Amino acid sequence: MIKSPKVVLTVAPHTSNWDFVLGVLFIMAMRLKVSFFGKHTLFRPPLVWFMKRIGGIPIDRSRSHGVVAQAAADIRQKQRIVLVLAPEGTRKAVFPWRKGFLHIAQTANVPVQCVGLDYKRKKLIFGPVICVDENIEQQMQTIYRFYATVNARYPAQCKVTE
Repeated sequence: MIKSPKVVLTVAPHTSNWDFVLGVLFIMAMRLKVSFFGKHTLFRPPLVWFMKRIGGIPIDRSRSHGVVAQAAADIRQKQRIVLVLAPEGTRKAVFPWRKGFLHIAQTANVPVQCVGLDYKRKKLIFGPVICVDENIEQQMQTIYRFYATVNARYPAQCKVTE
């Protein structure tokens, strides 16, 4: 894993609720302190305390409200942060993936570390580290190529090409 004190960590493919459970177990095993965005509906009793305790930040995705700028500002203010995001933004098959994670990294001037949950190999796979520049579309192609090699729990729900 990248040694930078500040990083955006993308985890994919995200096709099952088990991805979250395994992700939490990996984070605990690696003793990482992370922050992550979660659907605001997950931050209700009885889960609200747990979700916030493990670094959850509720996001209402029904409207735009400056999440990229706010996340980048938060990253710049901290000495250390690992912001974990699922680039698909959902467990359903979607393409293209959301690019907010690249915009956050670019604005905060931090690298992106790609990580895959590979169910077939039963491994956590560390992929490329991306230093975000102006060519976000080209960088998305690098990301898609990496995640095309990672086996989702439900492969039909993972799209890395049209």
